[in-house]
Amino acid sequence: MYKIIKAEELTTNIYLMDVEAPRVAKSCQPGQFIIVRMDEDGERIPLTICDYDRDKGTITIVFQVVGAATEMMKQLQTGDSFHDFVGPLGCASEFVSEDLDSLKNKKILFVAGGLGTAPVYPQVKWLHERGIAADVIVGAKTKDLLIMEEEMKAVAGNLYITTDDGSYGRNGMVTKVIDDLIGQEGKQYDVCVAIGPMIMMKFVCLTTQKYDLPTIVSMNPIMVDGTGMCGACRLTVDGEVKFACVDGPEFDGHKVDFDQAMKRQQMYKTREGRAFLKAKEGNTHHGGCGNCGGNEE
Repeated sequence: MYKIIKAEELTTNIYLMDVEAPRVAKSCQPGQFIIVRMDEDGERIPLTICDYDRDKGTITIVFQVVGAATEMMKQLQTGDSFHDFVGPLGCASEFVSEDLDSLKNKKILFVAGGLGTAPVYPQVKWLHERGIAADVIVGAKTKDLLIMEEEMKAVAGNLYITTDDGSYGRNGMVTKVIDDLIGQEGKQYDVCVAIGPMIMMKFVCLTTQKYDLPTIVSMNPIMVDGTGMCGACRLTVDGEVKFACVDGPEFDGHKVDFDQAMKRQQMYKTREGRAFLKAKEGNTHHGGCGNCGGNEE
C-alpha cells in the first residue's frame, strides 16, 4: 500500500497528492510517469510525475477529474493509500542524458497549457538545480485555472503567464506569446518543450516550425493503460507507428501526426470505435508485449 501524505485541491477539478513511494522516488527522472490503482479491481490511471523527493521517498502527482476513476480518486484524503503505485515508467526527458556543459549553452523554452504545467515543472526544476535558467510560458483559460504559479516562479528563468480571456498576465493563446517573444522581441531559443492538450501542442508545433525551432512534445494525454497493450496511445511519428507509453511519452513534435492522433483518440472512446481501430490496424494496434508483432509495421 502507498500512503497519501498530502492531498489538496489546486483549483476546480484539479488535485495534487504527495504519495509515499520510496523505490519510485529513488530512480525516477523528469518526463516519466507512474500508474496508480485505488484497489485490486481498480482502473489503471497513468499520471506524469509532477515532483519527487528522494530523501523523503515521496512522489507528487497532479490529476484532473475526467471520469469515474478520477472522481473516486479525488475522494481520497491524507492518510489513505493507493493499492498500486507503479513506476517510474516511460523514457526520461532527453536533456537528462545530455552533456551538462552543452546543455548549459542552450536556450530552452517550455510551453505549458493547463494541466501541462504539472509535468513541465519537474523538468524546469531539474534544469534550475543545475544552474540552467529556462524560459517558461504558462497558459490557462482564466486566472482561476492556473496551477503551481509560485512553484514555477521559483525555478523558471523568465515566466510568462497568459490567459485566453486576458484575466491575468498576457492576453491570448500560448502561441501568441511565442510569436511575441521570438518574432517581436527577438529572443532566440535552441529547443522548445510543449506539454498540454493535444490541440495546443499541435499549434505550438505549427508556430515553432515558422522559426525552425526544434520542439519536443509529451503525448501523455492519449495514454490509458500505460503498457502499450490497450492500443490507446498508438500514433504515427515520422511515418512510423509508435506507442506513447513505451516509446515516449516525449517525441519530436514536428514529426507527430497530430490530426491522426486526435481523430483516433475520439474514436477510441467508444466500444465501436475501438473495434474498428483494432480491425483496421491489425498487428500494429497495440505493442509492448514483444510477442504479437505490435511493434512492427
